[in-house]
Amino acid sequence: MFVVTVDFLIKEQHVAEFMEAMIKQASHSLNREEGCLQFDVCRDPSDEKRVFLYEVYRDSEAFDRHLETEHFYSFNKTVSDWTASKTDQRLERLTC
Repeated sequence: MFVVTVDFLIKEQHVAEFMEAMIKQASHSLNREEGCLQFDVCRDPSDEKRVFLYEVYRDSEAFDRHLETEHFYSFNKTVSDWTASKTDQRLERLTC
């Protein structure tokens, strides 16, 4: 399996709208993409501007297909100005 983690720092004035768009994006990924197995959206309880994603895909090709979907493209375009920073990691999952 293929794991992607993403750390976001959201601009304070956009937290609510970012979270709404992020939850929608996670739902679309899980419901529309056969290769998306898990999509967790987590927020730091002490700082609502910090958001962490944990995504699991069947393989790296499924993640590549995710990046080509209309819902991802639309989400990414929408939130790009709302984020102060974004850091991602791509990992191979070795255990169940």
